[in-house]
Amino acid sequence: MKRPGGTDEQKRRAGESAARVVSDGDVAGLGTGSTAAAAIRALGRRVDAGLDVRGIPTSYQSRSLAREVGIPLTTLDDALPDIAIDGADQVAGLGRDDSADLIKGGGAAHAREKLVAAAADRFVVVADPTKLADALDAPVPIEVLSDAVPAVEAALSALGGEPTLRAAERKDGPVVTDNGNLVVDCAFGAIDDPAALSADVGTLPGVVEHGLFVGLADEVHVGVADGVDVYPRES
Repeated sequence: MKRPGGTDEQKRRAGESAARVVSDGDVAGLGTGSTAAAAIRALGRRVDAGLDVRGIPTSYQSRSLAREVGIPLTTLDDALPDIAIDGADQVAGLGRDDSADLIKGGGAAHAREKLVAAAADRFVVVADPTKLADALDAPVPIEVLSDAVPAVEAALSALGGEPTLRAAERKDGPVVTDNGNLVVDCAFGAIDDPAALSADVGTLPGVVEHGLFVGLADEVHVGVADGVDVYPRES
């Protein structure tokens, strides 16, 4: 469930802005996706210039890129992240009170992304303007145990959703996550109460994790045409 994004320049600006807030000695969660990749590349350049940092990748993709740009890696077994940087498929709430609720999971890595983001002292979201919305209304990715898909789809329908098992690209069959599970994308329309829906979906038997990130984001860095907008704004 990939959503069309903004320009490479907007993503680069957001990623570089977030990478600048990483401090010497930090353990940094490394997100997944094109805008998070821009942050990883920027962080790699800072490591090359002498920054002492260790990364905790959230997917095979982010692990491979971190190794390519020279970021030393660690695991949650050995250290908890001081900061996590990750992208989002949709961000809502910035125009109201500078809080931000997210939908993530377009890259099917949202289970580990949420684990790392929740463990971090500071969760920084990177985005381009196409990801901003007045209300969350994109389909919610839900990682599901393979045997549980029919039961979970029925339960999601009972919650008012329209579930669809995510099909893989360039291969037959469904998408399989790094954890060996399947992904159901569930459309709920405009989500009036993300916290309530998050609780309802999260308690369904067979659901490993879902892509509603409610109350987790500390900052959002949005790459725009002439710079970066950072939320919450300084008063």
